[in-house]
Amino acid sequence: MIKSKYFKFVGTAIILSITLVACSNQSQKGPSNVEKKINSYIYTANESGSVSKIDLATNKVVTTIKDEGSPHNVQVSPDGNVIAYTSPVMMEKGQTEHGSMSMNGNVVFYDTSSDKLIKKVEVGKHPAHVVYTSDGKYVLVTNNEDNNFSIIDAKNYNLIKNVPVGNGPHGFRISNDNKFAYVANMGEDTVSVVDIENYKELRKIKVGNTPVTTGITKDGNTLVITVNSEDVLAIIDLKTDQITKVPVGKGPAQVFVGYDGKYAFVANQGTEKNPSNSVSKIDLATKQVVATIETGKGAHGVVVSPDNKYVYVTNMYDDSVSIIDNATNKVTANISVDAEPNGISFKK
Repeated sequence: MIKSKYFKFVGTAIILSITLVACSNQSQKGPSNVEKKINSYIYTANESGSVSKIDLATNKVVTTIKDEGSPHNVQVSPDGNVIAYTSPVMMEKGQTEHGSMSMNGNVVFYDTSSDKLIKKVEVGKHPAHVVYTSDGKYVLVTNNEDNNFSIIDAKNYNLIKNVPVGNGPHGFRISNDNKFAYVANMGEDTVSVVDIENYKELRKIKVGNTPVTTGITKDGNTLVITVNSEDVLAIIDLKTDQITKVPVGKGPAQVFVGYDGKYAFVANQGTEKNPSNSVSKIDLATKQVVATIETGKGAHGVVVSPDNKYVYVTNMYDDSVSIIDNATNKVTANISVDAEPNGISFKK
């Protein structure tokens, strides 16, 4: 069961909600031959009402962006100049678990250098995940309560189109060629395959009970999906649609495929009452868990540094981020952030 104003589901059929990397410092030499440090950062979307910017040179929060909503997911643009985060409407007293059904949420854009607001774009009801295409052309957003998918022009921030998908769309990733988005539909047992350029859903793939988030390898051949209610990672060969289910920890939330394509990292959140506290590391060649790494309570968001050296995990019920050394499979540091950190993204 995954928590939040936005991700508490379990009990009856499925009660939908949505609660559901860093590099070492690099340097470059200027004309004077004096080295200049280029710091790396991670951003966390904190459902308590903020976004944290963490400097990985010091492992300290250097900026906190306050938000009137409940930031759920965050991503840095491909050029590193902008962060985008989803901001569902914060619940008021007397509202339902999902808030007011009549209120749309926003995608919010900030300049990463100045930490200044660029634009707020109204999308659908309870926006969940936000992802840039790698060419920087589009920003895509799932609207969990509207059962659709917003496509936004990343240059002028205009909403281009809302594309219908399955019931309760949540986490997704985009193929390396930017042709397809793979959207996990939490309210049903499917993943929607979306043709981005033609703005349409092509098909649905059945994957299991309560899919939460997807990942895709760079070659576009292997799709991975966290299946929350089954405590598994589903691995799909997209050439044959053959599915292998790999048992992971309790209540898996997000998954991230490392940049070398060797491993998928699954954050096991559990529930608020019975939180899990681990990341499962799965070898995609053998389809086996090769390490289970203890983190903080409610491991939820996960991202890997581009050099594959580190894994970063948000711990929703400990209000922290864990840094994992990918070589040793050990946590090297824990960083405190605002309450209920959810999504996480990397900037260098």
